[in-house]
Amino acid sequence: KTLSTLLSTAALDKSKQSRQRGMTLDLGFSCFFLDMPPHLRDSGFAEQQLQMTLVDCPGHASLIRTIIGGAQIIDMVLLVVDANKGWQAQTTECLVLAELTSPHLVVALNKVDTFPQEERDERLQKVKMDIRRRLQTTRFKDAPLVGVAACVGGEKVAAVTNEEENPKETATTSPTPHGNFNMDTLVNILQEELPPPKRTREGPFYFSIDHCFPIRGQGTVLTGTVLSGSTKVNDIIEFPTLGMERKIKSMQMFRRKTLQISQGDRAGICVSNFDSKLLERGVAATPHAVQLLRGALALVRKVPYYK
Repeated sequence: KTLSTLLSTAALDKSKQSRQRGMTLDLGFSCFFLDMPPHLRDSGFAEQQLQMTLVDCPGHASLIRTIIGGAQIIDMVLLVVDANKGWQAQTTECLVLAELTSPHLVVALNKVDTFPQEERDERLQKVKMDIRRRLQTTRFKDAPLVGVAACVGGEKVAAVTNEEENPKETATTSPTPHGNFNMDTLVNILQEELPPPKRTREGPFYFSIDHCFPIRGQGTVLTGTVLSGSTKVNDIIEFPTLGMERKIKSMQMFRRKTLQISQGDRAGICVSNFDSKLLERGVAATPHAVQLLRGALALVRKVPYYK
């Protein structure tokens, strides 16, 4: 939430159940913008700004298939660990997903503002040592670790303050009441560590759908991520599992209209004459690009953390 500047229709634990339980239960999407890092500019990216799309990703098993399905467009993993609680069972689940999706990891140790000032450096160092020990046998043994506080004093305190004062928060390098701590350092690390994204418009269009909902008078909106290829307004897309085809009426990327989307883009596609109850998660693609199978053989490898 602290990093995000633009939110999608599914962002920041919008479901009531998720907010009540104080944990992420579904995928959430948002983004923020950075100046184009020099190493990416040298790799051929001419844009002045870089859009960083964030996927708020719970680690529980019910969403593993959805997350792995988008592995080819995940460039980096930001693993957030509560500095007070340290390594938890769900942290291990998130690490498994990270190893399957990207070779690049940054660990943010959150809520360090809750450590007493005189003990903060010592306690943070102990947490870092524990995290580093757990990462030793993984591909992330040299991953950067940074202590932060996304919301000094906690979200409830910040919410009350925002209602009373509506302050404009900025990143700081020291704890400030109801602000954040060391987030600028985290952003700098993300900027330095981000690998050049591998994107292509070639190949058939393949769109992973994670939410589907109707808008009165316009049609049905499918939100998701482009896994391969590209498409534009007025193109025909197919829903392979339903045996249906529909024309694209319009598209948006983080509430901004666009005429074309391609691999790696997070977008909402609007189609007409489509019942949103038919599909919650699934796939839309270039017609006849996805072949359905009656059976398959798969080689399964047990993850090293399974007990």
